[in-house]
Amino acid sequence: MAKKTLIGKIQSELQQGMRLAKCRKCGCMKEALENVHSSLSLLKTQSSSDLLKNIEHWLKQMEPIKYACLGCEYCFPAVAINIFDQALPKAKQAQSLSCVFEAKEQSWPTVAGEYFALCGGSSCPVAVSTLASVNLAETLASIKPKELCIVGKTETENIGIDKVIKNIITNPAIRFLLLVGKDSKGHQPGKTFLALWENGVDGSMKVVGSPGKRPILRNVSWEEVDAFRKQVQVIDLIGCEDVNRIVGKLKELSQDFTSSCSCNECAEETKPTQISTAPVIQAKEPAKVEMDTAGYFVIIPIPDKRVITVEHYSYDNRLLRIIEGKDARSIYWTIIENGWATQLSHAAYLGKELEKAELSIKYGFKYVQDGATGNPYEGNV
Repeated sequence: MAKKTLIGKIQSELQQGMRLAKCRKCGCMKEALENVHSSLSLLKTQSSSDLLKNIEHWLKQMEPIKYACLGCEYCFPAVAINIFDQALPKAKQAQSLSCVFEAKEQSWPTVAGEYFALCGGSSCPVAVSTLASVNLAETLASIKPKELCIVGKTETENIGIDKVIKNIITNPAIRFLLLVGKDSKGHQPGKTFLALWENGVDGSMKVVGSPGKRPILRNVSWEEVDAFRKQVQVIDLIGCEDVNRIVGKLKELSQDFTSSCSCNECAEETKPTQISTAPVIQAKEPAKVEMDTAGYFVIIPIPDKRVITVEHYSYDNRLLRIIEGKDARSIYWTIIENGWATQLSHAAYLGKELEKAELSIKYGFKYVQDGATGNPYEGNV
């Protein structure tokens, strides 16, 4: 299947999900949008610039996250990520299918994320993942058990685990990873952690024995996985949200560790591991915007009929055709498939403007076409 068609399918899946109120409040969707955007930004593929613009718009539409994952039987962001893997395999080398995360030098935690780092010494040997129980992480952080080094959620069976691995292997004081809280039905990061510790990964970096949908670790090396498995014990309290029981387990693990290993012995046994990093690219305004020789478009939403009309003109102001549709996606793809927009910047512009026009009909605000592409006609007709 052509890459262009696959990218269209990615856009379709994400767009369908964004139309659902539950998806706009779900951590799965937010992470998928951020991860695809990060990878495409690094790859700089010409065929995907329009998708980047749409994702930027969708990210602005996301509402405060109310749940990590609902475990839906059909998960739009998960399907989109799978298609993304097929459409852009180079993402694996350039960054990963779904993530760019920055490794900070000379600081810990090394990888940015939504967690609470509570201890920097050797007296707190336990890291805790609360999996999909977000509020539980905040509760434990507020209590600040002295044995607790770092606590945070882990919502996915791939990038979430990648981040945990990197932060743990760069802190030799951590000797236990305690899994608590609810494991999300679809992704099952808790069971994936257990499978990783017990079985490791195969040649494609897939966690052996994981029941998760996409347990492929794209941002860690085999050596980093091996260092993680040697450094820590993964303790299974999945499903437990009893704070007192969790705090008791922290004390138990810390006491067992202290009685079996002196600080000097442990320091000699485990040293910080050097981790791989990804480049961070700073976005900037284009130096030059090229005009599309195929002409320009005037977008006119008609709220009474709940349709969008798009007039396509040549540069001598001759009306070439009128495209009419009920949603941005159908109009956008009609224009692209017929070759009526030939510049990638123009295609991205159309995607943004058509989505604005669709939203103006839905929410009742006045639509004003933006002429920021450099076209002297668009937005001024």
